[in-house]
Amino acid sequence: MAVGWLLVAALVAWATIWLLQPFAARWGLVDHPTQERKDHGHSIPVTGGLGIFFGLVLSPLFFFPTDNPALLGFLAGAGLLMVAGILDDLYDLHWSIRILTQAVAALIMIKLGGVRVEQLGPAFGLDSLALGWLSLPFTVFATVGLINAINMIDGVDGLCGSLVACACLMLAGAAVYAGNLPLAMMALALVGALLGFLAHNFALPWRPRARVFMGNGGSALLGFCIAWISFSLTQNPGHPVSPVLALWLIPIPVLDCLVLIVRRYRAGRSPFAAGRDHIHHFMRDAGFSSASLVLALSALSLATGLLAALLLLADVPRPALLLGFFIVLGLWFRLSRSPARVVALFAGLRTGVLPASVQLQPAPASHSTRDKDHPNNAKRRDAA
Repeated sequence: MAVGWLLVAALVAWATIWLLQPFAARWGLVDHPTQERKDHGHSIPVTGGLGIFFGLVLSPLFFFPTDNPALLGFLAGAGLLMVAGILDDLYDLHWSIRILTQAVAALIMIKLGGVRVEQLGPAFGLDSLALGWLSLPFTVFATVGLINAINMIDGVDGLCGSLVACACLMLAGAAVYAGNLPLAMMALALVGALLGFLAHNFALPWRPRARVFMGNGGSALLGFCIAWISFSLTQNPGHPVSPVLALWLIPIPVLDCLVLIVRRYRAGRSPFAAGRDHIHHFMRDAGFSSASLVLALSALSLATGLLAALLLLADVPRPALLLGFFIVLGLWFRLSRSPARVVALFAGLRTGVLPASVQLQPAPASHSTRDKDHPNNAKRRDAA
């Protein structure tokens, strides 16, 4: 059944994107090159998120009754984010409207879906640390944070979809280990939908540019799904999984987002301001191709997630893993304060030679790098 879910989701997502391509320009669902960044040369459809959405929701609907309250809650929240994302792609909604929509989707997840964060005890090695009345605002805050972390990392063809696919694959494994098979099936369905999308989006030697972007609705949907699956998995007393593990399954978007928010806040800038200070920008400037950096970061994500899972199985204290995450967060914040230094590090890792000190000028934007975080979410892409 698991393989069937994955294949159905992949096929539906791929076919939906393929069928929508001729209509994207007519509906205005395209990313136009701008005067500031004309590297991608022509308009690219932003209908990939719709393909992911239909690939995901049609697969579970084949197996669950439509009167399932949790399923209805998921469909309502995901549908709201998709509608808001489409409007954002069309009209560049103000960031406050996007945040409000994300918060409403989180409330739908809590009230209609019954999914929320209630216990943080396992993360700190305690039997119980109930949030009480803080459960609702904490869940909303965490959900909105995850949605924006996923949105911010969507800057290179194939990167966002690949990282979320890796996270969902590991979440499915954790769900199977915990005996939560329905949640594992949902995670695998999302993996399948992402594979269908990546067939159109991933940079290939014979196709150096993406045929479609996921759009803002797509990235919001993925963040919502990660929140839904992670909270369901770590907050279910019948299927306990440590909340610490969830952090290590999607580390790159979370680390990148947190560091950028702190750095830009300290500099007096909006967290949504444009800038070439994401990890994928540094790697591009260090000479990585879009495909190679996607593969490298995906491998790193899988490695950290699997290592964290093995350490938990070896009874390593959960507070130690939580402390390790914050140590990595601090190290990345300190390292990335100097773009030249971090670019030199990535250049050394790419070539196998780590220079003691190299001053590099940022390279021109690649055809496959796109800025996603900017005022009003204006659709500026470095390339397709």
